[in-house]
Amino acid sequence: MMTEISFQQEFEIKGGDFVRAGEASCEIKNLLKELGVAMQVVRRAAIVSYEAEMNVIMYAGSGRLDLSVTSDRVQIVVDDRGPGIEDVELAMSEGYSTATPEMRELGFGAGMGLPNIKRNSDIFKIHSKVGRGTRLEMTIRTNGHRL
Repeated sequence: MMTEISFQQEFEIKGGDFVRAGEASCEIKNLLKELGVAMQVVRRAAIVSYEAEMNVIMYAGSGRLDLSVTSDRVQIVVDDRGPGIEDVELAMSEGYSTATPEMRELGFGAGMGLPNIKRNSDIFKIHSKVGRGTRLEMTIRTNGHRL
């Protein structure tokens, strides 16, 4: 049985725009609070959306974040137009990072982005094609049950 979407919104993310970094994830956090989503779900959605948003800003030319909320889940899908990830398994390793020295000077690049996304998602899928981009699909159940 399909669950009807009660709320949906898209956010455009511009690669390299560190000035606006975190704006989409902050707006998502506020929207979810307004919708009455449980705070533990809001917190997890804020983490996954922030980490995904920062990956677009740091590594891709641009991207789009799609937020969908139903009675039983929050789904966040991020599609970027970037270089893609050559070794997804390696990129999922805690501490692995391809951040530049400039990114590290700004406090980014600890290599925890993708692991944090996976840890805070009930369902996480990653698809990447080198030279084309990366798609992250993150689902957080709102009914309190985790896999």
